[in-house]
Amino acid sequence: MATSTDRQMVRETLAGLAAKTQAKIPALNGRVEKACKLVLGDDVEVHADGTAVVHSLTDPTRAYKIAQGVCQCKDYAQAPEHLCCHRLAAGFARKVQELLPPAQSETPAAPLPEAPASVNCHITIEGRQVQITLRDTDETRLLQRLRALLKQYPAPAQPERTQGPSQGQGKDWCAKHQVAMKLTTKEGRSWWSHKTPDGQWCKGR
Repeated sequence: MATSTDRQMVRETLAGLAAKTQAKIPALNGRVEKACKLVLGDDVEVHADGTAVVHSLTDPTRAYKIAQGVCQCKDYAQAPEHLCCHRLAAGFARKVQELLPPAQSETPAAPLPEAPASVNCHITIEGRQVQITLRDTDETRLLQRLRALLKQYPAPAQPERTQGPSQGQGKDWCAKHQVAMKLTTKEGRSWWSHKTPDGQWCKGR
């Protein structure tokens, strides 16, 4: 169902086409007005193969088929440039369809239902970390798709920590926080320690 805004756009576009046609061929007389009435009355059927069917303004049981620019009505032979009101109506209707977007429904589309199963993961593609959301109606199939995705984009290898003679399990390594410690000497005493993220000092114990 076309909205009032859609109808107004059709009327404005049709009025512009009618004015240009009448100015170009003044001898059309009232044929342009009749063509506009046919379009506004939804009495024109435009087909994809280039043909059209236009219903009569005076006889509700009659319709005229227009194919290859030829109309079956009596006025076709005598109309200027064979532009009877039916041919004009078909041309106007086709041009309006080309110039205007498809009519929008007044009823908003219902939102898509939430997927029963979904998962988010971060992967690295071309050196950039992106977030991927997978959705499915079956959890088992979703996990299979996730495994296939993670296999295609494996996590970057973590650099191995160099083990030195004083690292690893040595005095300079904090097994509690897994970080290297610094040797401090003061007043004849020496100890290994490091600063934790909360600002405290830890001696590895």
